Amino acid sequence: MPRRFRRRRYVGWSVFLIVLLLVIVRLWIDWHQPAVPDVIGEGVYQVGYVYDGDTLRLAGGAKVRLIGIDTPEQGDAPERWAAEATSFTREFLRGGRVWLRFDRERIDRYGRYLAYAYVDDQMLNEALLREGLARARTDFNYNERYKRIFRQAESVAQQAGRGIWSEGGVGDKGTRGQEDRGTKVPRD
Repeated sequence: MPRRFRRRRYVGWSVFLIVLLLVIVRLWIDWHQPAVPDVIGEGVYQVGYVYDGDTLRLAGGAKVRLIGIDTPEQGDAPERWAAEATSFTREFLRGGRVWLRFDRERIDRYGRYLAYAYVDDQMLNEALLREGLARARTDFNYNERYKRIFRQAESVAQQAGRGIWSEGGVGDKGTRGQEDRGTKVPRD
């Protein structure tokens, strides 16, 4: 048999094996990725992972972004106070369960759920602001009552010089005292 026919046969089998391998890898990835629910409602969820101060993943796979705040980014080049904000969020959620409450806009342009996150009667969004580990984002479309709460919490941190508001960005991160406990869970 001429050599060119043998080469074509090897090329054909090689292409077939590569395609088969790619299909197997794709099926394996799909099989091992958690299914993200189409819609999650207000309620208690198990936290799967904390990405950074204002973003987490639920055990079911849904990604959640905290409404109305912006913490320093972890990323490839972490911003100042990013590690502290992430640690604070992990500690706040250490029990693994979080109650999520939603507003007008439920999902952002990145497919993340936008929520207020509570543990017991404390709101994580507000606690991050009070500790000076986040900035209030009042330029988005969410409840005016929460915008006022977030502005006040940010003001408390600024006046106390906590976290990102400390002189030179370093200094006392503050404490969460009784007078500074935050907003109770609204019971509509």
